[in-house]
Amino acid sequence: MTLSFKNRIALFTALAAALTIGFVFLMVYGVVYFSAYNHLDEDIYQEKEEVLNNLRLKGDSIIIESLPEWDEKEHQQTEVNPVFLQVVDKNGKLLFRSSNLRESVLLFNPATDQDAFFNSHIENQRVRQGQFPILNEQNFLIGHLSVGLSSQESSIVLHNLRNTLWAAFPALLLVLFWATSFAASKGITPVQQLIKAASVIDENHISNKLPLPETKDEIHQLAAAFNELLHRIDNSMQREKQFTADASHEIRTPLTAIRGTLEVLIRKQREPAQYQEKISQVIREVDRLHAMLDQLLQLARLEGGRTSVHEIPLQINALLASAADKWQPRLAEKNMALHFDIPPSEVVTTDPDLLGVVVDNIIGNAIKYGRNGGRIDCLWETGSRSLIIRDDGPGIPPEQLPYVFDRFYRTDDSRSSSVPGTGLGLAIAKKMSDLLNIRLTANNAKEAGAEFILRFPF
Repeated sequence: MTLSFKNRIALFTALAAALTIGFVFLMVYGVVYFSAYNHLDEDIYQEKEEVLNNLRLKGDSIIIESLPEWDEKEHQQTEVNPVFLQVVDKNGKLLFRSSNLRESVLLFNPATDQDAFFNSHIENQRVRQGQFPILNEQNFLIGHLSVGLSSQESSIVLHNLRNTLWAAFPALLLVLFWATSFAASKGITPVQQLIKAASVIDENHISNKLPLPETKDEIHQLAAAFNELLHRIDNSMQREKQFTADASHEIRTPLTAIRGTLEVLIRKQREPAQYQEKISQVIREVDRLHAMLDQLLQLARLEGGRTSVHEIPLQINALLASAADKWQPRLAEKNMALHFDIPPSEVVTTDPDLLGVVVDNIIGNAIKYGRNGGRIDCLWETGSRSLIIRDDGPGIPPEQLPYVFDRFYRTDDSRSSSVPGTGLGLAIAKKMSDLLNIRLTANNAKEAGAEFILRFPF
């Protein structure tokens, strides 16, 4: 049987309470038991002193004379607070017993020669009994004195207490279980409200928020955490929708250009040179489409966590020299220069392939937006372990700086439609930098152009 949450709380609380109450009941019973019998033992000790003071010891003999102590009523009665006396020699032979014992005898333990206390019965009456050694003048054992007091009242009190505790124990547990279940039901009311509110949230209502309880407790924190999670999911879904729309638009553009070019070609017979020109346009659009799909796949692998990192010590100079060779044809087209100001001894521990992609994308972006005849500077700041790649183009509008690493994001006319591109290069650079634990930021240079800063971990 599966218990509800509130009943599980009540059950576990009841089990814990059972252990606690059981321990407390045992302590109470033990205290009462000790107090009752300790009081009887003190009375037995007092009676023992009075009796021993009235015994006459001679050598190995115990002389019992008729003394007032033996004739007291408490030694004759068996009904109300009787006191039982018994004297035996060292071998256990009965020498004397009080008249209230009649034909009965007190228990005798020959194995002990020390003061001892134990419980016994006389004529169906509970008795607390003390056994004491009798020593002569030479301190030799010559007999034993047994003193018994009725423990009937103490036994009745203990018996009633035991029955009361046994009866109260399950009753307390039942009451506690009910009270805890009721309290838990009230306590989880906010949780039930959260469940009700969460049950109506789906992909069409992801922006709905869970109600926050008025009391700022753990349930309030849980609801706030769920709302933050929903907010992140909503943002992620919005980004995915935007990504799908942007990807569709970006893919549709070259496809539309290809279709339009082909439709122009089939309208009428044309010269071979015209066919060659139009086919070249189609090839460029296909290449653009192919590059975009490669970048989309690369971005998907990064976001899916399927890109492995293999870090090794790497000289920054060597990496940038490789990038310079790769981009030399593009630099020559725009008559641009690539300058390095990096100490040859600077080494970072990173993945050279992934960092190469990051640097390629940033330099490609700088070439794309840099002015003709301009320059690109690659600088190293030792104190902050930062690589700065700076162009001298139009820069980035300040209000658009937070979005330059978003997928398919391209700024306004200063850096956009007239310049070919997919808007994925910087997004890939940002994802790879995060994967390499490199902080990538974008700023506008003090003089002109944009600068991208890669801060490597120490």
